[in-house]
Amino acid sequence: MEVFKFRVVIDHEKDVFRDIEIQGSQNFEDLHGAIISAFDFRGDQMASFYMSNESWEKGQEIGLMDMSFGEETGPPTMNSALIEQFVKEKDQKILYVYDFLKMWRFHIQFIENKKAGEGEDLISVGAMPNEAPEISFDEQKQKKGFDPYEDVFDDFDEFNNYEY
Repeated sequence: MEVFKFRVVIDHEKDVFRDIEIQGSQNFEDLHGAIISAFDFRGDQMASFYMSNESWEKGQEIGLMDMSFGEETGPPTMNSALIEQFVKEKDQKILYVYDFLKMWRFHIQFIENKKAGEGEDLISVGAMPNEAPEISFDEQKQKKGFDPYEDVFDDFDEFNNYEY
């Protein structure tokens, strides 16, 4: 069996990446699960893969859910798209977006394929940032150093002091 090795790097201020191996005959839903597991996410959010180019631009989407909206043809889904059908060349790039509100972005690069059972040299670097930090509104204000309501009140003061 052919095993595909990917380097998965999260787009974050800290250096955090994981190497993941998956069989070419497995689907993108299996890769999705491996990424969720490797980065300690809950896995309860929507996600999509995007085949990419050298500039990391979004190409063909492979979504978690069927988004064809009743049309005969639509983007492939993770459970129907096999890794070996889409990953063809070394250094091929794939974008993975998890949680479309928080927009966790991952850069995936195909490193190599090999036979199952060959030497395992997987690398894991960095501690994953918390997927859903529990931080109060007051803590957010202090951390950011501003009060979002202050600007609104300044605008009202300007309006009230306007001379007609």
